[in-house]
Amino acid sequence: MEKFCSNCGEKIVDGSKFCGKCGKAIGAKNNYSERPSNNSGNVTTGKYRIAAGLFGLLLGSLGIHNFYLGYNGKGTAQLLLTILSCGIFAPVTGIWGMIEGILILTHSVNEDANGNALLD
Repeated sequence: MEKFCSNCGEKIVDGSKFCGKCGKAIGAKNNYSERPSNNSGNVTTGKYRIAAGLFGLLLGSLGIHNFYLGYNGKGTAQLLLTILSCGIFAPVTGIWGMIEGILILTHSVNEDANGNALLD
């Protein structure tokens, strides 16, 4: 099975000690994944950074970006704070979501909850 870099998703050549694209060390910690690919060799799994960032900016008070990335606990907290307060805390959770959306879009957040690199 083909191996892919856990940092950037690039295909790893057998016996390589470093990723040919991003330079991340491949070794004892198994910094690669065995993910399926399509015919062109591109990784077919992963979440898109732009989608997660826009969800955070536009729907941040509902925690949609956190659900998308697999952070269900944070997403549930944002959703419940907004709904159970009848919108009173919506500005607070909205700002929280906007900050997370900006962090995602500026590459400060690089992985989803499963440790998979976000796709650009």
